[in-house]
Amino acid sequence: MLEEAFFEQILDQYKANLPFVVYRKPDQQEVNVLLQKDDLLYKSNDYSESGFVFAPFDFRKDILLIPFSKSKPLSISREIFTESASVQNEIQFQNNKADYIELIQKALNEISSKRLKKIVLSRKISIGGNINVVQTLISLLNMYKSAFVYCWFHPKVGLWLGATPETLMKVEGSRFHTMALAGTQKFKGSLDVEWSGKEKKEQQFVTDYILNNISENVNNIICSDTKTVRAGHLLHLRTDITGTFSTLKTSLQDLILNLHPTPAVCGTPKNEVRQFLLDNERYNREFYTGFLGELNKEAKIETRSSNRNVESRAYNIQRRNSELFVNLRCMQSKNDEAFIYVGGGITSDSDPESEWEETVEKAKTMKRVIAY
Repeated sequence: MLEEAFFEQILDQYKANLPFVVYRKPDQQEVNVLLQKDDLLYKSNDYSESGFVFAPFDFRKDILLIPFSKSKPLSISREIFTESASVQNEIQFQNNKADYIELIQKALNEISSKRLKKIVLSRKISIGGNINVVQTLISLLNMYKSAFVYCWFHPKVGLWLGATPETLMKVEGSRFHTMALAGTQKFKGSLDVEWSGKEKKEQQFVTDYILNNISENVNNIICSDTKTVRAGHLLHLRTDITGTFSTLKTSLQDLILNLHPTPAVCGTPKNEVRQFLLDNERYNREFYTGFLGELNKEAKIETRSSNRNVESRAYNIQRRNSELFVNLRCMQSKNDEAFIYVGGGITSDSDPESEWEETVEKAKTMKRVIAY
């Protein structure tokens, strides 16, 4: 399909006020689209459904779904897409600095009292309205090759775009993969950088949490060495975790509820920190730090008979795969307003001014892709 016709169909769907999602997986060239055929708001009850799932930070709220069976699929394979000139508005990232510093100090007080170990705070930044959806999406696709890039829309919910570096989980048959991602610093041309004790501790919190929460359901767990990875103009620390699990003992819902939200987007201990955030952040995260991706997508796997007495034949086996990503580095557009969401992990070693500057740098990475 030609690039112009591909994006024209997406724009037509948007103008018709019909749901859709555009997405590209990390380090791939194929961009996938689901154009929902009606404007109904479908939901997932127990993660047994099949489609593109869009879940909020607060697990008690509705989990939305664009079903594969109710959508027209499209795809295109490109490494670079054509961008037109765009004008970016000046965005004031200093807004509400005093309030955010005060919130950081409150979190530090909770940590010093030994009630909580790590708290991931966040804030919402207004960036005006009427963004150019297609051009912003193209900028994300071009800039974030190693991230999960998406544009999700439903007329009853709004528009979300993002480029997240973090996998929540990937399940292929009995194979399981996730990652612990934490720590942030600005990319200055090299991956060979020094990490502070605070950043290493923050990353270890996430790794330990994941290992503890999958140990009963996942076997043969392998934990990689921690490495520095790049996501656009930022660097992070990442540890990959793999294993196997049996669907006879573990459901996908069990795995999701055990992991989400991880200390990378919430904190630890999870339930206590989540309540602290709901009580103190003073805004609704909605789908920021939730998760999204393909849920129970059918895949044909070719296999051959191992019986030497039977002529070698290929067999197709249907398998359901799920690949879910944490919704970071994202923006929202609704009712002619647009917002960027950013945050950072607070531990006992955190410095409020440095934590503030980290959110400013994260916001700048999103500003670079916004087209009006």
